[in-house]
Amino acid sequence: MQIGLILPTIGAGASRESIEAGAEAAIQCGWTSVWVTDHLLVPNGPEASEYGTVLEAIVSLTHIAALYPDLMIGTSVIVPPLRNSVILAKELATLDVLSQGRLVVGVGVADRGDLPEFQNVGADDRFQRRGELVDETIRLWRHLWSGAVNPFHGDFHHLDDFVFLPLPPQGPNLPIWSGGRSAKALQRAAALADGYHAAQTGPDDIVERIPILQRLTIEAGRPFPTLSVRSRVRFDQEPRSVYSLCGTSRKMAEQVRRFAEAGVDHLIVALGETDPDRIHAVANRFQNEVVSIGQ
Repeated sequence: MQIGLILPTIGAGASRESIEAGAEAAIQCGWTSVWVTDHLLVPNGPEASEYGTVLEAIVSLTHIAALYPDLMIGTSVIVPPLRNSVILAKELATLDVLSQGRLVVGVGVADRGDLPEFQNVGADDRFQRRGELVDETIRLWRHLWSGAVNPFHGDFHHLDDFVFLPLPPQGPNLPIWSGGRSAKALQRAAALADGYHAAQTGPDDIVERIPILQRLTIEAGRPFPTLSVRSRVRFDQEPRSVYSLCGTSRKMAEQVRRFAEAGVDHLIVALGETDPDRIHAVANRFQNEVVSIGQ
């Protein structure tokens, strides 16, 4: 099981120094990937304390990709309905070109409570159909990234005369992972995506979802998706209503072991730190006290 790190692009203290420290800590720990979270303009309220300060996802990944050529980079997750899907296709293809094929695109549809952010960016008309738009966006991206020049017609996008170059090095196989916990997210992972990217999800949840994914992929005639889990790390803290890796190092190591035994390919952790020294300290502790024991 490979380990990845959510870069500290969100929260008070998010900065160039913090994300570079995250990438350096990942390399020092022997982890293989770094990831960014996507928000643009959340309203004042509970979310603002976490997502009010945010470095834009694609720009942040481009910066890190240029500085750290050995790391795989990814979005955890990008929300296509908040953006223009064609522009996003170009940005992602360009990032894959510049990183020489190191990009993974995690996509999500946003939660029901995210309507104010959609309104803030002028995308509220897409909110009720955001799942349909994500499905079509994946098909559109595959079409553009393949080098196809024939028309594309969907419910949201109509392209007749276009040229899309340069193509991403990974072409239409540029990995797309479907985020979420709903039945629709599982269906999207099985029928359209290359991976399933779960958050707020423990080992028991993954074990329960694997047979569902197996059935759905067989029905779709597609290979079983890459399994990945994103989790917060909370050393020496009690469990909360939302799953996270928490408690003692021994308990966390047991959870990591169970993820690996369940078949999770990538465990991606958010350390909750933006201070560079703290990022290194917590990453090293997690590697030495949890990963090295749990795998």
